[in-house]
Amino acid sequence: MRRKKNFMPEEESAVDLTPMLDVVFIMLIFFIVTTSFVKEAGVEVNRPTASTAKTKEKTSILIAITEMGDIWLDKRKVDLRSVRVNVERMRAESPEGGVVIQADKASKTGILVQVMDQVRAAGITNISVAGTVGDQ
Repeated sequence: MRRKKNFMPEEESAVDLTPMLDVVFIMLIFFIVTTSFVKEAGVEVNRPTASTAKTKEKTSILIAITEMGDIWLDKRKVDLRSVRVNVERMRAESPEGGVVIQADKASKTGILVQVMDQVRAAGITNISVAGTVGDQ
């Protein structure tokens, strides 16, 4: 004799993706918030080489001085007199970190010193002058 099996319809099995999507979105938000964006001065300068150069962490403001004596800050050319105001504004946006000045090899030292004075007048004492690593 054959036994008759009670046939019950199987439940549909489905994978709930909601928790996984929640985790992915939380991770995306975390990485966006913790990413530090690189700011550029706005012009390429031919920096001098230095055998003792070190990489600077937490740099928030970059200033470039070209060989012609032009000062670039936040991808735009600025006058020496407006450096202080611009640095104060940028420091209000990101208070931690310091200033890195990228001076061209052929730029005049006097302009570099004047820019450093303007940055100090803006209340920042953490100032570095950028060079490239190497022995030339």
